[in-house]
Amino acid sequence: MKLTIVGCHSASPRYDANPTAQILEVKGHLFLIDCGEGTQVQLRKFKIKFARIKHIFISHLHGDHFFGLVGLIATFKLLGRDTPLHIYGPKGIKQAVLLQLKLGKTYTNFDLKFHELESNQPTLLFEDAILSITTIPLKHRVYTNGFLFQQKPGDRVLNIQKATQLGIDPSYYQKAKQGFDVPDSNDNMVSNTAITFDPAPPKSYAYCSDTAYFEQIIPQISNSTLLYHEATFLQQHAHLALKTMHSTPEQAAIIAKKANVGTLLLGHYSGRYNDYNEFKLQAQKIFTPTKLATDGTVFEI
Repeated sequence: MKLTIVGCHSASPRYDANPTAQILEVKGHLFLIDCGEGTQVQLRKFKIKFARIKHIFISHLHGDHFFGLVGLIATFKLLGRDTPLHIYGPKGIKQAVLLQLKLGKTYTNFDLKFHELESNQPTLLFEDAILSITTIPLKHRVYTNGFLFQQKPGDRVLNIQKATQLGIDPSYYQKAKQGFDVPDSNDNMVSNTAITFDPAPPKSYAYCSDTAYFEQIIPQISNSTLLYHEATFLQQHAHLALKTMHSTPEQAAIIAKKANVGTLLLGHYSGRYNDYNEFKLQAQKIFTPTKLATDGTVFEI
């Protein structure tokens, strides 16, 4: 998994602070997570190929998380896109997008497939042989979901030296990787564990967009490899976080610690701050493996 931070700031964009958008790459898949104003400009800046984006996930219908969507769709049309685009988001997103396209007489020559959400329970949105994607119901001023991306276990790793020593025919290598016992040169069955190693542990990424402190998410995101959790206000402004149903770095760190995640990634900083290092310092008092999202940063998960 590779995560590119396209934008990680809240509310009004600035020349040096872009609203929320991320690209998650998983074995050739490119998933766009949220699409704040100016996202397509940032995608070009970071040399992300538009054509590879087939699924877009919108956490909620606040402008700093989806105002860039219509512009991106219009650009897809100008580029001659002909493959379907799947858009997952709260109920109402279809109406919001299609009305703007209609009034602007912009009609796509590719299918827009909307998947509107309204459940307050975790919901499976996407699944294939590589990964699954499930909603993470959050607590905000409007209906909001995060998203949990979970890789599935890969094939076992062939111990080629051992397989050769035992005279395993190469035609059986793939079956061995799939976990089957296979015959040796004397037609004796060889245990799969004797000629393969365990695959690397599957990775997972939990994206928790705008939310108040909400312990109900902990069981679902438990043991995630990487957790992105918003931290809009520093602890000294916790009263603003409470009022607006956002979080502080300390609250994000408590969630990370209780969920036993591998690494915590903070973002969605309020525009009132110029130095974001204090966000990391406050979180690290509780959860040491904390990093800061910054526009353009790439994280290998």
